[in-house]
Amino acid sequence: MQQRDLLKGMPSDGKRKGKLYHANNFTRGFRSWLMPYIRAKLRPSEFRPVLAYVYTDLNCNMECHYCYSRGKRIPGMSMETGKRVVDWLDSVGCKVLAYMGGEPLVRKDFIVELTEYATSKGFFVYLPTNGLLLDEEFIDAIGRAGIATVNLAVDVVEPKEGLPKALSRIQDQFELLLAKEPQYGYITFFNINITQRNIPDVKELTEIAHKRGIATDYHINEPPLIDYNGFEHHEDGWWITPQEFEEIDKLVDWLIEKNRSGYTMVNSVEHLRMMKEFIRGNLRPWPCRAGTLSMVIRLDGSFAPCFEMYGSEEDWGNIYDGPRFNRERLEELKKTCSKRCLSTCNFQVYHYTKSFLYSLQWVAKHAYSHFLGVS
Repeated sequence: MQQRDLLKGMPSDGKRKGKLYHANNFTRGFRSWLMPYIRAKLRPSEFRPVLAYVYTDLNCNMECHYCYSRGKRIPGMSMETGKRVVDWLDSVGCKVLAYMGGEPLVRKDFIVELTEYATSKGFFVYLPTNGLLLDEEFIDAIGRAGIATVNLAVDVVEPKEGLPKALSRIQDQFELLLAKEPQYGYITFFNINITQRNIPDVKELTEIAHKRGIATDYHINEPPLIDYNGFEHHEDGWWITPQEFEEIDKLVDWLIEKNRSGYTMVNSVEHLRMMKEFIRGNLRPWPCRAGTLSMVIRLDGSFAPCFEMYGSEEDWGNIYDGPRFNRERLEELKKTCSKRCLSTCNFQVYHYTKSFLYSLQWVAKHAYSHFLGVS
């Protein structure tokens, strides 16, 4: 598949979305991100997360080489638990819910119903998906339900060994998502995992996203901090090795240049720059907000501070009895784990809660206000 086929017949600057689209997304981001953050700052002694990652399924219809959730065949979150999750988050002032998996669309009806329930309470709802199960009926249903963002996970343009999340496999779904953005007001962006096997693809996907008027979000492929039984690639899940350091450096420099030139990226320049330190094992501890401003909710409604601690046996609390995030314990843990983890999700929570201005910039990114020069 050539890039020109992906770009055929579409505007190259995102102007198909009018001013009302951007204004509505700014307003939605302001209400669901900025205001809860301000309230959290005003009540520092209380646990008031601004962002919750909610695992609805660990099952998936793909098997990515690097994914330690691959091959799971277990029941997903029940609707009763899902709605109690939403109610609990609402009670502590959190208004941003991001689904996690696995692949959430292995149960489409569940996602539509829970999204309707959450948006009826004013939630900003993220939907990550590899896109393979998307179809027009579901896009219309989730659009009517009020989904705010569709996070389309793609790693390569054409499938490669161990990297099945290819744009060529979901071209029709991608076109439908973009075509219906103005109608339903959601945001679409690419989520790209940088591995040792897809460095050229990262650049190509970045250019495709920019020409199609959507943002990009980058992760450095990192091994799990916890050993997971049944995961066969603890030693080699396409993690970055010294052989790729020079290539990764050049890629990161290129991404920083594009970020500064106006390409819309979820990542800050600071985060991109730190990727070079991370792959070399030289990352200094950074002020991760997991367990304070962000959190993970497991299938059964129990809590974890972050993705990497999903498999932790430590009791962090649950939706029935409340949180048990001990700040002193978390700070001690992060002295070690923050050197080995550069979570894009949690780093952005840290970066954009440095000050009111940074938080306002994050809201602006949800409106895709290119003219603001947000980096």
